[in-house]
Amino acid sequence: MGIGELDREAHVPEVTGAAAAPRTLAEALRARGDEGLAALLRARPDLLSPVPNDLTQLATRAGTRGSVVRALERLDRFALQTAEALAVAPDPTPYPVLLALLTGTEGDPEIEAALPGAVALLREQALVWGEDDRLRLVRTARELLAPSAQHPSPTGLGPTVAEATSGMSPGRVQEIIAAAGLPATHDPVSAVAGLTGLFTDRPRMDALLDMASPDALAVLDRLVWGPPYGEVTANPAPPVRWLRDRGLLLPVSPRTMVLPREVALHLRGGRAHRAPEPLAPELGVQREYRPQVVDNAAAGQAQLALATVEELLKSWDRGGPQVLRAGGLAVRDLKRTAAALDVPEETAAFWLELCYAAGLLASDGEADERYAPTPAYDDWLDLPPAERWAVLVSPWLTATRAPGLVGGQDAKGRTLSVLGPDLDRAAAPEVRHRVLGLLATLPPGSAVEPESLFARLRWERPLRGAAQARAEDAEAQAGAVPGDLRSRLARWTLAEAELLGLTGRGALSGPARALLNLPLAEAASAAEPGGGVELTVAAGRAATLLAPLLPEAVDHVLLQADLTAVAPGPLRRPLADALAVLADVESKGGATVYRFTPGSVRRALDSGQTATDLHEFLKAHSRTPVPQPLAYLVDDVARRHGHLRVGAASAYVRCDDDTVLGEILADRRSSSLGLRRIAPTVLAAQTDPASLLEGLRSMGYAPAAESAEGDVLITRADAYRTGARTAPVPVPDGPPAPDATLLGAAVRAIRAGDRAATVVRKEPTAPTAAGSLPRTSAAETLATVQAAAMTGSAVWIGYVNAEGAASQRVIAPVRVEGGFVTGYDHTADEVRTYPLHRITGVAELADDQV
Repeated sequence: MGIGELDREAHVPEVTGAAAAPRTLAEALRARGDEGLAALLRARPDLLSPVPNDLTQLATRAGTRGSVVRALERLDRFALQTAEALAVAPDPTPYPVLLALLTGTEGDPEIEAALPGAVALLREQALVWGEDDRLRLVRTARELLAPSAQHPSPTGLGPTVAEATSGMSPGRVQEIIAAAGLPATHDPVSAVAGLTGLFTDRPRMDALLDMASPDALAVLDRLVWGPPYGEVTANPAPPVRWLRDRGLLLPVSPRTMVLPREVALHLRGGRAHRAPEPLAPELGVQREYRPQVVDNAAAGQAQLALATVEELLKSWDRGGPQVLRAGGLAVRDLKRTAAALDVPEETAAFWLELCYAAGLLASDGEADERYAPTPAYDDWLDLPPAERWAVLVSPWLTATRAPGLVGGQDAKGRTLSVLGPDLDRAAAPEVRHRVLGLLATLPPGSAVEPESLFARLRWERPLRGAAQARAEDAEAQAGAVPGDLRSRLARWTLAEAELLGLTGRGALSGPARALLNLPLAEAASAAEPGGGVELTVAAGRAATLLAPLLPEAVDHVLLQADLTAVAPGPLRRPLADALAVLADVESKGGATVYRFTPGSVRRALDSGQTATDLHEFLKAHSRTPVPQPLAYLVDDVARRHGHLRVGAASAYVRCDDDTVLGEILADRRSSSLGLRRIAPTVLAAQTDPASLLEGLRSMGYAPAAESAEGDVLITRADAYRTGARTAPVPVPDGPPAPDATLLGAAVRAIRAGDRAATVVRKEPTAPTAAGSLPRTSAAETLATVQAAAMTGSAVWIGYVNAEGAASQRVIAPVRVEGGFVTGYDHTADEVRTYPLHRITGVAELADDQV
């Protein structure tokens, strides 16, 4: 909004007639009810920071560039097209003119039906004000959307005849109107008006174009839908010269011509847009399933998600990879993680980011910084499976980090790493909610056709998607996935929802509907998924629905003669933890296969168990007899376990059997360890104990680490955790949406402030300028407030607080004593006490305001 318009809004008095049309945006807002103001503040929460003092300040803030840009970015395509049409229409614009710009001369019933809603939306958001006979687009929005040479309009229209001829000499203007068959005039203004009248008169314009050659009409056809600018040579071709001479093309520079707006609209049949889109694209259904099939498939994915997260974090129990100096995980460590999980790198990045968002994974903050599970991971393991799933999906919905960006490059050419900086995208939570909400509008069991979903999202936020696409151009050129960010986020959301079990076979599951607070039996309007219900409560409902769908945990395995064990379902927690130490996972799926190896048995012995403990464990939890090869494996490894002892010298090996030490020294594979005998039963090494242990184990021995006291060191898988870490806070996408309490309080404050600013009052002894504080002497101030307290009337005061901030207030004094006045402050809507020495002046309200 320009300075002149704001100045008018600040000084034009309030319209007293109910039927009077508003002359400024402030007056239009003043005519709204409380619900209308609340709707504006709800749609544009940035106007609430801080709460405006009055409606004039609210109107001023609503016209600032940053606020208008944010509001335009949140319009759907048809509302934006309506605003774009207003930007190329006369100001103010009657409703029939706006309708003609959108429907053209032929009309369009769908546009006619949708246009009132679009205008109402623009009015609600204070982007348009005025009655239907004088619609006005906020000046800042007009400046942003109106066509110019630097910023072409999406309509493809160029400047008007008046704008294109503003710098043209009067003689040249007269030549144009003469060539167009118009009578000469005495001034350029009337000449331009005559030419504009010709171009907007359809019969006369048709007659003029009938005289054009096919080549000239072809030139117009190339420019009619934009861009309207074209380059010409110093000696243009005859068709271009014919168009130029009659003003159908006007010069904007020595080498550039432009198609005037009036000419383009005539050629378009009056339409401002080639393809107005009054209706949102329909969502296509790719395939339909029975809802029970969808829920079962989603539950299977949820169970796999829990197993994957547990496997990932368990592999980092003793400390994960180091943190890069710039933050994040190295590419080689991501590759190793993906190989360990047997998933693509993109999927591994998602699981890592999910654990990070849920607060289960963090860096330890040490000098040699590395990643490790947090204490919250241990608490997570103790929860029932459905509740563990809820802990994962709740932060996923609200997280602003986008794992799909991993592997791309930022604007400076730096690779974006998993768990590193620069992965936050503020639009991610909104897109996730919207994608799931749109899936919920389909019949239960219906899988969406992805391209129709992306088209719908582009229709809902066209300007924002385009702006984000421009912001992501550098990333796309550097190797990121092309396309606007919202479409990319939507594509990633579909994949991630399937991984998490929110969808099954591409259709939304019942637990996901509960998570979004959507009806379970029928499709719902997904305008605002969540419905104001706390996410934790909704997650609890979803977990309750998911729990019966998950397979029951079992407390047994099936041991086989090939040194494997088959778990016929998810194992109960103590059994799963113990078996993960004793055996290695060979394959995953509905039934998990574990394999026993010398290394896995040694790992169990290292954790403090004995051979007897392992035999009893296998007998207690196997539905089949313990195979003889497995019993022999346990006994053989246990017999050799601890026979060798490794300690710190730098490192040493000791063994009661000196022949074993002789074998080690004679083995060529031990040369890298730098071993030498210092006693019949002791070898000293030049490497550290950990490397020595690893080297001897690779040679086929089963050494055990020992402490300085000579005791065997017991190592456990859960020995290392980070300090207490909180989950990362999502990056906000602007100010948060206000709740009903805040909206009500803000509306009351704005109304009260507006009353104080616009109330009609009696002039004090010393007249005050409009908008300034009243000035009265101390004696006059005291006498006036005392009289008001006696009569119970309200007065208007100027007040300066201890920080020096000045304000105008309407108060009803009830007590004046000790240098203070106490009364009901209509501006603050509460009883307050003010020092008399801080009141600059006082004035009585006019009789009709009392």
